[in-house]
Amino acid sequence: MKRQQAHRAIAKASSLPIEVDFREAVPLTEQIRNQIRALIARGKLQPGDQLPTVRQLAADLRVNFNTVARAYRMLEKEALISVRHGRGTFVLAPVSEASKEALKRETLHSLAHHLVQQARALGLSEHEVMAALRRAWQEDEPP
Repeated sequence: MKRQQAHRAIAKASSLPIEVDFREAVPLTEQIRNQIRALIARGKLQPGDQLPTVRQLAADLRVNFNTVARAYRMLEKEALISVRHGRGTFVLAPVSEASKEALKRETLHSLAHHLVQQARALGLSEHEVMAALRRAWQEDEPP
């Protein structure tokens, strides 16, 4: 168990439920970006919400400052957040409901792509992956 904890970092102090896994093939920047995108798409982060500073999130996740800064820059280019130097980083309002749906689709596509990459690296078949996905979907069904 201790070995697994040494390879995982969970952001708690920042109040963002973000987790990075140092063993994944997905770059840390992408893990952070994808999780913030998902939080925005699900409405867990609302327009106007302030994100932790780059330094704070980097410290929480035990990653390099530049890793978080790169993820924030990518999110800013996507017009999902606004970095106001000296003031903070804030979630922007989606332009429309259609853009919010597009964000959900793009996030799902990214998650699916990473799942496929990891499954192929493990030598799993499409059938095995789909069966595991169906089981996970059923186990995680809300009440």
